[in-house]
Amino acid sequence: MVRQRSWEDARAEGYADALLTVLRVRGIAVTDVARGRILAQKSVDQVKRWLEKAVVACTIAEVIGDAA
Repeated sequence: MVRQRSWEDARAEGYADALLTVLRVRGIAVTDVARGRILAQKSVDQVKRWLEKAVVACTIAEVIGDAA
């Protein structure tokens, strides 16, 4: 049986893609660990907070914290 993705999961994925785009355009290096953490996050609110931080941050650690 194929599990359908929830609307919330799809929204979180969309914000995660936007976040990764902002980080790439701003020249902020994203490790594989950080990329995995971003893509695994299911909370839309959390990813939106990270996206807001990415606009002004200089490092991935400033965006998602020490576990980057």
